[in-house]
Amino acid sequence: MRTPFKIRRLTRNDLISVLRFYETTIPIAFQDEGLGHLTQEIHREIEHKKAMLEFSLSIENSDLFFLVALEEEMILGAISYGPPGNEIRQCMDETLAGINEIGSLYVLPKMQNQGIASDLIEAMKQELRRLGIDTFCLDSGYKHAQRKWLVKFGTPHKIVKDFWGKNQDHYIWIGKTG
Repeated sequence: MRTPFKIRRLTRNDLISVLRFYETTIPIAFQDEGLGHLTQEIHREIEHKKAMLEFSLSIENSDLFFLVALEEEMILGAISYGPPGNEIRQCMDETLAGINEIGSLYVLPKMQNQGIASDLIEAMKQELRRLGIDTFCLDSGYKHAQRKWLVKFGTPHKIVKDFWGKNQDHYIWIGKTG
């Protein structure tokens, strides 16, 4: 049975909870990919999320924002929208110019496979439509996520072979909100 939850924009009151959420989910995602030993990269990723969160809350009408899925006040999942990250910028071609990214999508491990990630993506697409945005990109170097995105979004726009190391490809998709 699916857990009832709501999705809304991140608020300043959520900051500590969402930071703890990313401190929990990011190391697990690395571990699930067999990359748990990359402690510096895990720390950098958490610090990057912290900076993104703080920036998104510091400027009204920022082009960077987060949605969170909550059950009561517990954060179950989160997703962001904003300027493309370093990985996409490194791999960009002319078709990606000017397209912002849906990213930072994580769900608590015990809550995965319950539709939370899909609902966060749909809520983000609805919010982007409301803002008049019809195209976005997303990327993944996590093999677990790549398998899911292949089903949801089809063939990637771009596959960068060995981006993360031997047989560690990076996938980039272009999606539509409609």
